[in-house]
Amino acid sequence: MHPIKRAVEYKGSVEFTRSELVGILAFSLRLMDVKAAKELIAKSLEEGLLEERGGVLVVNKALLAEEEAEEDLFNEMAAHIAGSLGWEREEVLEGIKSMRERYGDLDEKVLAYLFGMDKGVDMSRFKDRLEM
Repeated sequence: MHPIKRAVEYKGSVEFTRSELVGILAFSLRLMDVKAAKELIAKSLEEGLLEERGGVLVVNKALLAEEEAEEDLFNEMAAHIAGSLGWEREEVLEGIKSMRERYGDLDEKVLAYLFGMDKGVDMSRFKDRLEM
């Protein structure tokens, strides 16, 4: 689940002050450290997932739903690879992470697809769902 969605569910609102959102992500939910929470907020503002209105951060619900769908695809791909290879999910995630080091900053779903292909897993069912 996307960290911003977890924060929305925790607070029960789509509006946060910057410090409140950092506190929820870093301390209440313990999803990341303060630096990572601030980076997530900055990235989310750039991508339009968060909008700043009068000092208040407001979550764009439509984009959050899209993020969730993309994250679900990644998790589905990781589970498929793990099941096909008889590996644990964490082993697959480590392999995908090593692909990122090799190929740079590609989208994580593309990296998962490439990792599965590299390991001989039939990834054809995901091909049409990737945005390349």
